Amino acid sequence: MIAEDSVLLRAGLERLLTDAGHEVVGSTGRADDIVPLATSLRPDLAIIDVRMPPTFTDEGIRAAVELRQRFGDLAVLVLSQYVEERYASELIASSTKGLGYLLKERVADVDEFLAAVGAVATGGTALDPEVVAQIVVRSRKRDDLSQLTPRERDVLHLMAEGRSNSAIAQALFISEGSVEKHVSAIFTKLGLHPADSENRRVMAVLRYLES
Repeated sequence: MIAEDSVLLRAGLERLLTDAGHEVVGSTGRADDIVPLATSLRPDLAIIDVRMPPTFTDEGIRAAVELRQRFGDLAVLVLSQYVEERYASELIASSTKGLGYLLKERVADVDEFLAAVGAVATGGTALDPEVVAQIVVRSRKRDDLSQLTPRERDVLHLMAEGRSNSAIAQALFISEGSVEKHVSAIFTKLGLHPADSENRRVMAVLRYLES
């Protein structure tokens, strides 16, 4: 499904996706229709504009966050003119699986956009480099991931896939307590302190994705 207030862009996206073999099951130009429409249609992927009526501020991305909270298996691709750092971080914090955040200028590259659609729809991640850069720059200290041990890198890799500590423990055949110790060590080595205002798990994942 598509949520985009620009009639021309919405029609263009529908045509582009249909020609590429995707089925567009519904579309809307208003943010307050997004959650009800997704609840009714249960699409595999929702493409959502960040700023939509009625206030054209952050209604679209707030709806995207709500959809991710309600339907964990719903893939979401956010399109934006600008990077909304707060909500981008919140989206990534929930899980990076089936998540995309692209600046609208990327849509001009049809092949790149369709590749992102395919990746996100199948559980992958498509984050615009500018999105990653603007969120990471908020961190006051950036350390090299080379400080991490191989096991810590394994843990961080699974964190980037959106797995919980329990799921990481199962994947690595270690105790959940050991995972917590590795996560704590990762935060320390990356300079992500408890007093930082940023979500440390999000920032660690962003460092990993940037690398």
